[in-house]
Amino acid sequence: MLLIMLTLFVVLLVLLGSGVWVAFSLLALGWIAIEQFTSIPTGDVMASNVWGSSYSWELTALPMFIWMGEILFRSRLADDMFTGLSPWMQRIPGRLLHTNVVGCGLFAAVSGSSAATCATMGKMTLPELTRRGYDEQLVIGTLAGSATLGLLIPPSIILIVFGVATEQSIARLFMAGVFPGLLLVSLFAGYLMLWSWRHPERIPAADPSMPWSERLRRSRRLAPLLALIIGVIGSIYAGLASPTEAAAVGVLLSLILAKAQGNMDREVFRDALMGAVRTSTMIAFILAGASFLTVAMGFTGLPSDLAAWIGAQGFSPFMLLAALTVFFILLGCFLDGISVVVLTTSIMLPMVEAAGIDLIWFGIYLVIVVEMSQITPPVGFNLFVLQGMTGRDILYIAWAAMPFFFLMMLGLVLISLFPEIVTFLPTAMGNR
Repeated sequence: MLLIMLTLFVVLLVLLGSGVWVAFSLLALGWIAIEQFTSIPTGDVMASNVWGSSYSWELTALPMFIWMGEILFRSRLADDMFTGLSPWMQRIPGRLLHTNVVGCGLFAAVSGSSAATCATMGKMTLPELTRRGYDEQLVIGTLAGSATLGLLIPPSIILIVFGVATEQSIARLFMAGVFPGLLLVSLFAGYLMLWSWRHPERIPAADPSMPWSERLRRSRRLAPLLALIIGVIGSIYAGLASPTEAAAVGVLLSLILAKAQGNMDREVFRDALMGAVRTSTMIAFILAGASFLTVAMGFTGLPSDLAAWIGAQGFSPFMLLAALTVFFILLGCFLDGISVVVLTTSIMLPMVEAAGIDLIWFGIYLVIVVEMSQITPPVGFNLFVLQGMTGRDILYIAWAAMPFFFLMMLGLVLISLFPEIVTFLPTAMGNR
């Protein structure tokens, strides 16, 4: 078993280090595993498995949610959110810095993408908050950390990928992400309050007090976004629609929203559609490679042997999770989040199941760890997005985001100590 593991690990490092696409690396690794360590006809297995993994009904939700995010990315959604939220943030310690946290949380609930959340909110809040005199490092760090919520708060693209790869209910995964997402929002907001209390001189003075009538008038600009969230997530939780059907509803509502805002013309529609096609194709290709690798690993017997070895060692679930956290963070320093999930699923799940860890809970745990990797160099996608928007050195941005890295680590500890934070809604949904 050790020889097989070392051989395949070295092959994977060589492939990825050579710049080979992740999908091709996964296919090649699966091919080598079957050819060298089994007597199974490789071509037949690859053909049937790659084809079989490409027409999963659950996978249909993926391009729809991506398309919805692409449409909203090209709308005035960020402007409307800033206008609607800012009057309510003026009296909270930290003031308008909270628009990054709450705004990213709201946009995450309709985009499903960390990079899209970061870019969309950054277009509005970065120049506005900097112009008002807020601490630049904290503005950048807040945006980098809060944008990772796009991976966790449903509808999350990476949760769809995890659900398809592990054959778990996507609806239950979506519900499981709600409370952990709110937990991270609360942790981020609490940190901003504490920081502002310690450094009051670095927070600009509040704007003149605004009448309640004006606050409510501005808040009406949040109504389309809230309607979209209710339409997508509410329909799933109420049992009115599956995730795939809710994704179609989300696309329709986002098209109507963009048209009502005057942002939808033929060019915008084409760009949004082609952006969704490119991203969806890339993810589907990676999933096909991961599916073939999973079957190949099963034929070699490596996952079951590894799970048996873990069981024989008597590792506690907390010890296993601590080791996996370090492993996933290191892996996330060099790969994007989706690649981390599909690359490790076939190896990790038998170990996790052997340790008695609930797979729905593990999916949320994994997504939070992947969120942490989004703000760690050298391959932290949020860092790249912010580097392009600010012109700052990537290490400067990573340092600004460091407090939020540790806040997400705290979130991991909390969901480990209190797993009901994750499992309450899926359990309630199952009991309906």
